[in-house]
Amino acid sequence: MTQTAPHDILLSHEMIGPLEPVLTAAGYRVHRLWEHRGRLAFLAGAGQTIRAIVHAGEFKLDEGFLSEMPRLGLIACVSVGYDGVDVPWCKARGISVTNSAGLNADDVADHAVGLLIAVWRGLVEGDARLRAGKWTHADRMRPRHSLRGKTAGIVGLGHIGEAVAKRLEAFGMPILWWGPNPKDSRWTRSPSLLQLARDSDALMVCTRGDATGLITAEVIEAVGPRGCIVNISRGGVIDEEALIAALKDGRLGMAGLDVFAEEPTPPARWADVPHTVLTPHTAGGTLESIPQMVAMTVENLRRFFNGEPLATPVSA
Repeated sequence: MTQTAPHDILLSHEMIGPLEPVLTAAGYRVHRLWEHRGRLAFLAGAGQTIRAIVHAGEFKLDEGFLSEMPRLGLIACVSVGYDGVDVPWCKARGISVTNSAGLNADDVADHAVGLLIAVWRGLVEGDARLRAGKWTHADRMRPRHSLRGKTAGIVGLGHIGEAVAKRLEAFGMPILWWGPNPKDSRWTRSPSLLQLARDSDALMVCTRGDATGLITAEVIEAVGPRGCIVNISRGGVIDEEALIAALKDGRLGMAGLDVFAEEPTPPARWADVPHTVLTPHTAGGTLESIPQMVAMTVENLRRFFNGEPLATPVSA
């Protein structure tokens, strides 16, 4: 009986290196791109046999690099996001793209709400004051606004946006939303992103990660000196320079950020930026969601190599 040779797949980034034992156990021969000394050497060798790439979707995959792998047929993004992949380019060349759509939406939504509460109520600042021995009785006489009755504006009403909206609605917050495409929803869609920003006390950025530069300086200022912006999409969706300037000048009240223009973001960049709560791109990763995303990736690989319809194909 002839034994079939294992399929060659490529791990594109060291961040997802821990997936190798899972993929090896599933019968694949795994190559680690970051361990190859040069692009040309890789393409002349292992690159000729690679059938699928397992990818962390936020990192850019160069089309020139992909075009040099003649057997490539699948890019399986472990993440929900796939903004680092030019899907139309891949589709035109017969390369399928998959992701882990919706699997961590609740976890990301929880994190987004946590960022909002933390910065709105000054939880991190209060913790720091207490630990530094600066707690005084006067602190209790400097109250902050309640979230109840404040308007939440959701930018992007996908899986995550809907989960955020449901959570904030339970806090007694009226919900508005905006996205480029109308959809059926019990919440009102604003006529424009700028109008949504003007009407929102808290602007929750939940849009697709490929919406680079969507949150402009004008949108940031429209939220205003008493408002808050929370971003759990991608750092590039917001004009980060404009955001920092607005926070320093008091033209924007607060911000909660889990994603940044450069990651890891330089800590000095935020050293003197007031009224912020920052987390290191951890919203979507929990002990429950990560195994589900890995399992979905493995299932898409299995289906691809068996000629079956993919479980979570990305259409555009």
